[in-house]
Amino acid sequence: MLTDREISEVARSLWHAEQTQEWAQPVSSRYPDADVADAYRISLAVRELKLQAGRSVKGHKVGLTSKAMRDMTGATEPDYGFIFDNWFVAEGAAVPRASMNRPLVEVELAFVIGEELRGPNINVADVIRATDFVLPALEIVDNRYAERGRNVLVDSIADAAMCGFVVLGGNPMTLLDADVRRMSASLSINGVMLETGSAAAVMGNPLNAVVWLANKLHEFGVAMQPGDVILSGSFVKAIPLKAGDTINAQFDQLGEVTLSIS
Repeated sequence: MLTDREISEVARSLWHAEQTQEWAQPVSSRYPDADVADAYRISLAVRELKLQAGRSVKGHKVGLTSKAMRDMTGATEPDYGFIFDNWFVAEGAAVPRASMNRPLVEVELAFVIGEELRGPNINVADVIRATDFVLPALEIVDNRYAERGRNVLVDSIADAAMCGFVVLGGNPMTLLDADVRRMSASLSINGVMLETGSAAAVMGNPLNAVVWLANKLHEFGVAMQPGDVILSGSFVKAIPLKAGDTINAQFDQLGEVTLSIS
């Protein structure tokens, strides 16, 4: 277990890296014995630094929702990270490549919460009742590290589950009108379709990812709040991005989401 001082030092290095783009040393390289519990403590410490600086939490992301990704990282369950207010980018915007580190793009469903959802013992029915609507979304996966560390899982959890920023589409649909298990989407870059996938690839049903998250957050004294955006996990392979790319995700029921990398 890392000491409180070590947790604070790592959290400050990640906060500094985000502000300055002077990328931090990976947690697992700095402290090879750091574990998942340490990583979540770091994540919470980063959150506190951001709240003190005037940022606010606007949601959460679930990562490692596929068994293949968990096997690759040695994880026994998904992971999660906070999403902050300044990580939302307008649909159709152009984001400078220079503002990112090693970005990849994923296609996801975003659940927008309408009422507090607090674990433990949350189930699918609770999530359906608490969800206001779902939106199509892109997540730009990125990190604040100068290099790859020794333990990807620890490094990911400490750094907001590798969330860079989020793009939400503007076509909401309630869960009364849609079966999210049956939703699918394709991902194109510069007009070339690269990936297609079904939302059922996310733990069998994206609702299961939100259930897991609500119960996991309870372990840290956190609950989903009205207005929170929950990214339930990607159902396509993450694709690297470069300057000049135009990204388009086409959902069968929710329309499209676009973004450009300048």
